[in-house]
Parts: sequence; C-alpha cells; structure tokens
Amino acid sequence: MGIMKKFKSLITLFFVSMLSLMLLTPANAARVYNPDTNKWENANERKTSGRRGSSIKKTIVSYETKQRPGTIIIETSERRLYLVLKNGKAMKYGVGVGREGFAWAGTNRISRKAEWPGWTPPAAMRKREPNLPAYMPGGIDNPLGARALYVGSTLYRLHGTTQPWTIGQAMSSGCIRLTNADITDLYDRVKVGAKIIVRR
Repeated sequence: MGIMKKFKSLITLFFVSMLSLMLLTPANAARVYNPDTNKWENANERKTSGRRGSSIKKTIVSYETKQRPGTIIIETSERRLYLVLKNGKAMKYGVGVGREGFAWAGTNRISRKAEWPGWTPPAAMRKREPNLPAYMPGGIDNPLGARALYVGSTLYRLHGTTQPWTIGQAMSSGCIRLTNADITDLYDRVKVGAKIIVRR
C-alpha cells in the first residue's frame, strides 16, 4: 500500500509541475525571427500561413548531365535542387529561392559545412531590416535551420528553414532553403569542395 501511495504522489507531482510549466510558458515564450514579416514573434504565437510543412518530397530521378556525381545543380526557375548520382540519376529536392531582385546564378564550390549554424545577418540585410540581431546562435529557432552548406566566399548558403511551407517559393534574400530533413540528407551526401551550379 505504501508503494501505491508513493506512486500516486509522484504522478500528482508530475501533473502539477506540467501545469505550472504550461501557465508560465506564455510569459517566458522564446522569441523567434520571422523573415516573412521581418519581426520577432513569440514562438507559441507564430503564424504559419496555415501550412505545417512542404508537400515536395525528395526523390531519385533520371537526370542526364556531364557533371560528376556529387555535383549540386539548382534550377531556380523550377525551385528544385539536383544532386548528381551515378548511372544517370540524381536526388531531386524542393527548394526555396531568392525573391525578385535577389536571385543569382553561377558556378562555385561548397567551402564549408555546419551543423545547427549560427546566423550573422549581412550588413546590407540589417540595413534593410533594422530589427535583425547582430548574431543569433544556432538552434531550433534559428532561420538557418539544422544544417548549412556555404557557397565559396559568397554570403550565400544552402540551409534548412524554420518555415518549411516556403519551399517551392521565391522568398529568401538569395540563399537556397530546404526543409530541415532535406538539408540534413543533403549535408550527409555532399563533401566540402563539391561543385555547385545555380541556373536561373
């Protein structure tokens, strides 16, 4: 009987603790940056445009190219990224691209890889959006998401996103967005030094 009383006491304590946390959370909610609105918002009040994720799933497709396996090819107009595989195949991912005035094209190399990268917004971006922080440490609420692949010495990256519903759209300041699941998959497949080709 003593064990049952102890068990019931522990269960009661657990539920009281959880209730306390739920009551305290709104006042101490984490603040996250929303690049769509250029504002900091409470994480639990953040609007998600009614969409929870991306409907574009990665898939292996037939893909004819003279580029070597391991090459990344981004077709901006398609909103798709192709990772060249062997035997005329490629892994195809949905991506978000730069909005009008921020799209770019060219050939470069992946110069660095980072897990849960910190974010230092460029000076030009901070000038356009004064509410941005000088630096934001990596984590679940960081706009760069779970992984980042850096493009040469440019300011551009291929990175995850806290807004998976933007995949397939042109909304970024030039960086290429993938879902956190897809950027993690790509990160594991791509080596530093890999060739990247961005086509408009």
